[in-house]
Amino acid sequence: MSDMDLVVVGAAGRMGQTLIRVIQSTPGARVSAALERPGSPAIGQDSGELAGIGTIGVAITDDPLPAFAKAHGVLDFSVPAVSVEFAGYAAQARIVHVIGTTGCSPEDEAKIAAAARHATVVKSGNMSLGVNLLAVLVEQAAKALDPEDFDIEILEMHHRGKVDAPSGTALLLGEAAAAGREIALADNSVRSRDGHTGARKSGTLGFATLRGGSVVGDHSVILAGSGERITLSHHAEDRTIFARGAVRAALWARERKPGLYSMRDVLGLVP
Repeated sequence: MSDMDLVVVGAAGRMGQTLIRVIQSTPGARVSAALERPGSPAIGQDSGELAGIGTIGVAITDDPLPAFAKAHGVLDFSVPAVSVEFAGYAAQARIVHVIGTTGCSPEDEAKIAAAARHATVVKSGNMSLGVNLLAVLVEQAAKALDPEDFDIEILEMHHRGKVDAPSGTALLLGEAAAAGREIALADNSVRSRDGHTGARKSGTLGFATLRGGSVVGDHSVILAGSGERITLSHHAEDRTIFARGAVRAALWARERKPGLYSMRDVLGLVP
């Protein structure tokens, strides 16, 4: 089989540059196009040079349509509006769309799911192996521990530039905990506490958000009981882990039928 031609969205950003480096070092994959927003000063530059790996002959452009037309897949860590738009293009082109974008609304999710009827979409709040293994452990722990005896709190910290909260990874872990307890996260999550809030309601899933510095991503799920506390944690030290996961997802999805998949599917963690 020929190498998988991949489009990188946001090629001039930190994640985009990391994706370019990882793709070009992965057997069976290559960068076929690099996209940036209209007006970006990076347009016209060689994407490989910008990523620090030398010329690869792929200039950064702001025109997605010809890029999608000649590609096998697209790697997209952008913003919800762009991901929804590009999901439509991927559906038209019948190609793989790997989405690491966080902060999507229910309406955005519905549009992406609709696009997945024609495109093979892998969407996850986190593409790393470690986080997805953590989610499985969180689900098992939440299932095993009585909600009347153990409270669950999810703590996350990211760099000062992150714009959405809680993080997509925190929500992924929250969904895992909710699945373990067979409850709906939306109806049982507590996102903020301020002032005289009263006692903690039993069975709820709490979120706490920290922002500062250059932290790539720290997540802890705390299961607090009477006289004991269990903490399950993951600390991301390098964005390369997300890029490697995204490229792995794209290569896996190339052989799959259209549909909406998660990293659990990619990693074989689905029961």
